[in-house]
Amino acid sequence: MFCENAQEAYDTTLQAVRIAEDHRVKLPVMVCLDGFIISHAIDRLDILDDDVAAKFVGEFDAPITMLDANNPITVGPFDGLHGSFFEFRRDQELATLGSVPVIEEVGKEYGQISGREYGLFEAYKLDDAEVAIVILGSAAGTTRVVVDKLREAGIKAGLLKLRSFRPFPAEQIAEALAGVKAVAARDRSLSPGAIGAPLFQEIRSALYDQASRVPVINYIYGLGGRDVSMPNLEQVFNDLSQVAKSGQTGPVIRYLGLKE
Repeated sequence: MFCENAQEAYDTTLQAVRIAEDHRVKLPVMVCLDGFIISHAIDRLDILDDDVAAKFVGEFDAPITMLDANNPITVGPFDGLHGSFFEFRRDQELATLGSVPVIEEVGKEYGQISGREYGLFEAYKLDDAEVAIVILGSAAGTTRVVVDKLREAGIKAGLLKLRSFRPFPAEQIAEALAGVKAVAARDRSLSPGAIGAPLFQEIRSALYDQASRVPVINYIYGLGGRDVSMPNLEQVFNDLSQVAKSGQTGPVIRYLGLKE
C-alpha cells in the first residue's frame, strides 16, 4: 500500500495491522512511502490518542501458535517437488485477492475515529475528466494542484491516486477511468527491458478489455529522488489532450525530467 505523505503513512500503518490479521487475509502488509521525500520532510501530523489507536488495532488472537505443546505444528520446511508448495502459493493469491473488501472496510472504520477515510484509491475530479494521470506516492499532491490549475483554464483533467498496488483493483480502476479519453501512468521506477514500468503495465492491462480502448502513456519520472515540476506535469496533460484529439499515441513510453 502506497502513501502520499507522512499522515497517510501513519494512518495506513495502523490500518495495516488490522488488514494483515483479518481472518480473510492473514498476510503481511507492506506500507510504502517515498524515502527522504516523505521520511525526511517536515509536515503536519495528527495522531490518535494511544487508547484510541490501541482499541482500533485490537488484540491479536492467534488461530495457531507454536507454543501449544499439545498441538505441534511445523514452520518453514522445504515443500517443493511433490509437496504442496503450488497449493500454498495459490492460497496466498486467494488471500491477497480476498483482502480487497477488508481494505475498504478497515479504511471506512478508521475514517469514523479519525475523520480520514481511506479506500483502494482516491479519485480526484474524475467524474467528467477527459484526461487523467494515475500515480503512486508523494507526487500525487503536486499533481492535484496542477489538476486544479488546469480546471480553472477549462481543461477537464483528473487524477487517480492508487493506494493498493497489491491487490491491484483492476475492475474498480477501469470503472473510475471509464469516461477518460487518454491516461498517463506515472512510474517512479524503471524496468529495463520491459514494455513500460510496473504501474503502466497494470493500468493498461486493466483497461484492455473495455469496450472503448483508452490510450495509456507511460511517464517514467523522479528516479533517485529527482524533482518533477508543475510545468512538467502540465506538459503531461497537454500531451494527453493531443492524444485524445488525434487518436495517435506517439511514443508510448516517455521520460519526464530526464537530462537529454
